[in-house]
Amino acid sequence: MVIAARMISLRTEVATKPVVVASQNLLFGTQLHQDMLEVMEWPANNTLKDPVSEPSKIYDRVINTPILRGEPILESKLAPMGEKGGLSTLLHDGSRAVTVKVNEIVGVAGFVLTGNYVDVMVNATDRSGKVLSKIVLNRILVLALAQDVSMNETKPRLVNAVTLEVSPKQAEQLDLARSIGTLSLVLRSQNDQSITGTSGASLSDIFTNDAPVPSAQAVAPVAKFPALSTSPKKVEVLRGSVKTME
Repeated sequence: MVIAARMISLRTEVATKPVVVASQNLLFGTQLHQDMLEVMEWPANNTLKDPVSEPSKIYDRVINTPILRGEPILESKLAPMGEKGGLSTLLHDGSRAVTVKVNEIVGVAGFVLTGNYVDVMVNATDRSGKVLSKIVLNRILVLALAQDVSMNETKPRLVNAVTLEVSPKQAEQLDLARSIGTLSLVLRSQNDQSITGTSGASLSDIFTNDAPVPSAQAVAPVAKFPALSTSPKKVEVLRGSVKTME
């Protein structure tokens, strides 16, 4: 009886249910096919929100987030029915995706990754002929780096092109900015939603000496002595009984 009760207890502890998981690492925007999916027995007591139990139900569906090998396929990770896949599945309504070239210093030497937010800065010559660097776009989402659209990579690397999510107006500003100067990205906190408004930095801001002028050193006071008389001093001389001043 004791052994039977123990076996029933173990079966209850390891009760499972079929769950569809990724058989390989999948990039966002991937359209699912049979060879990308497999079924695993998932612990029944480990609750998943809207898991998929039958692979055939999600063939040709598009994922809207990266999925790692062995990770369950949830309904929330799937784009709406009818989506064809690709980068367009990530765009919000009214947004546009634009790819621009940037200098090699972009992203703090390679630390900008897809999913980060950045400010876009342009270095150009203004209407008066002065060289100027200025932030022209605030809090722009990075959709992809060069040809790599993976959001799983965490190591830094230098790239020469990024794809950004912008509004139509921002797309126009960005196109103009890249036509007149060099673009750079400034990495910002994911939680920072502030809008930066600056007048830009010019050469005068760099080469102006703002160091305070040193104060004049205190001059050591000169010791004062009584003035010396320039007239010769006379001495009293006694010769016998005659006293004279010489």
